[in-house]
Amino acid sequence: VVAVSEAMRADVHDLYGVSQNRIRVIPNGIDLDQYQSTPDRAVLAKYQIDPDKPFVLFVGRITRQKGIIHLVNALKYLRSGTQIVLCAGAPDTEEIGREMAERVEQARRETANRIVWIAQMVPKGDVIALYSQASLFVCPSVYEPFGIINLEAMACGTPVVASAVGGIKEVVVSGETGLLVPFEARGATDFEPRDTEQFARDLAAAMNDLLADPERRRQMALRSRQRVERLFSWKSVARRTCDFYQSLIDLRGAV
Repeated sequence: VVAVSEAMRADVHDLYGVSQNRIRVIPNGIDLDQYQSTPDRAVLAKYQIDPDKPFVLFVGRITRQKGIIHLVNALKYLRSGTQIVLCAGAPDTEEIGREMAERVEQARRETANRIVWIAQMVPKGDVIALYSQASLFVCPSVYEPFGIINLEAMACGTPVVASAVGGIKEVVVSGETGLLVPFEARGATDFEPRDTEQFARDLAAAMNDLLADPERRRQMALRSRQRVERLFSWKSVARRTCDFYQSLIDLRGAV
């Protein structure tokens, strides 16, 4: 059995009773020729983002899993002078779509920082340009088997602030390529944070920590790209896949 993360290995074991030593982990990969630092100030102008002020970026669907509401709740705690860019659309339900709109309006009342909400589909080239120019990328997911979106940001040289859940912990190395935010779920099947207010404050604290230290972000940006090149390029993934099949061939030959 093949899983894309250690978190999924555990899930397969728990759900289907497959022995851990019979499950091989081969992660997802990304195209490093496509996902690389590609600054483009015209893209910032297109979405009315001030190129002279740092901005925090979120990219994802409006779903409970992605934790977007918790991020919006954290915005009032961000340091002054920070822009927030939310590439967030395709709400799962009308209910969460309405809640998102209400929370964003509330956040705008509670902070002097500029919140840019891009609700429409953003072309991939524009997303890459946004990754490349963001001060940091934030992934507040409450559940994530892998979290390939973090790889995309890291490949573009952007440090990541993310919740310490699932496969994210195998992608983001806290203190090296970003910061992981402690997370405690309500229960085994309820993935929402046990303390929503504390989670929002912890997200903001991690973002503020990196926003206050440009040199630390620069070092993290370099290590982020290096980590993706080493472990998550398609070349690396293909090598591990070939090694897996070769091990099966060798095992069969030994029988």
